[in-house]
Parts: sequence; structure tokens; C-alpha cells
Amino acid sequence: MRVSVVRVMTGAAGLALMGVGASLLLDVRDLAGVLVWLGGAVVLHDAVIAPLVLLIGLVLVRGGVRGPVRGALLVAGALTAVALPVLLRPGKSANSSVLPLDYPRNWLLALVAVAAVTAFLLAVRGTRRIQRRPPS
Repeated sequence: MRVSVVRVMTGAAGLALMGVGASLLLDVRDLAGVLVWLGGAVVLHDAVIAPLVLLIGLVLVRGGVRGPVRGALLVAGALTAVALPVLLRPGKSANSSVLPLDYPRNWLLALVAVAAVTAFLLAVRGTRRIQRRPPS
């Protein structure tokens, strides 16, 4: 079995980054807190997020929803996961340059853009189906 150069280079880069991460852990004062946080992230993913995503996917497929809607939900979920720390921040910070933008509004605008693109794709798909049907 041949191993491609790209795969070997990607593996080497991953190992190098793991080494950087391990070396950064040597400077952490509260290593137990970091390990609890990492363990909590694994439990949250495996016990809550992954089953929820699988359940939603199963319900959507059984309901006949495919393609663009599932992709839009995946993108919306990723956008929400990235925006969650900023969305849950406690109040205004003392330094206004730390988070200078209106992040909740921008997150909602991004979700509206995803919904608009999805609606457009569904409309295009619907018109193509209508055009393909032979006249009865």
C-alpha cells in the first residue's frame, strides 16, 4: 500500500503541532484545571453535541429534508460554535477595543445570509425540476 507524500507531510505537521501544544503545557501553572477543561470538552462533545447532531440528522432525513438544508444547518451550527464565547460573554468589557463590534448582530446576519443562500439554492433546484418534467 503506497502512502502519499501529502499524507506523510500532513502527519508530520500534526505531530509537530502536538509537540508545540505539549511544550506549552509545561508552562501552565494550573495543569489540573486545563485537564478538567479538556475532559469537560470531550464529555460535552461525546455526550451532548454528537448525539444531538446525529438525532437532528436522522429526523431531517426521515422527514425528507436533504442537501442544501442539511448543509445550511451544518454551517449554522459551526457559526454558532465559533460565536458562542463572544455571545455568552458577561456584559461590556472595560476596554472597548477588545471586542469592538456588535457580535450578536453580526452572527445573526451571517445566519440570515446562510438561510438566504439556502432558500436561493432550493428555489433553483425547484425550478429545474419543473423545467425537466415532460408536459402531460
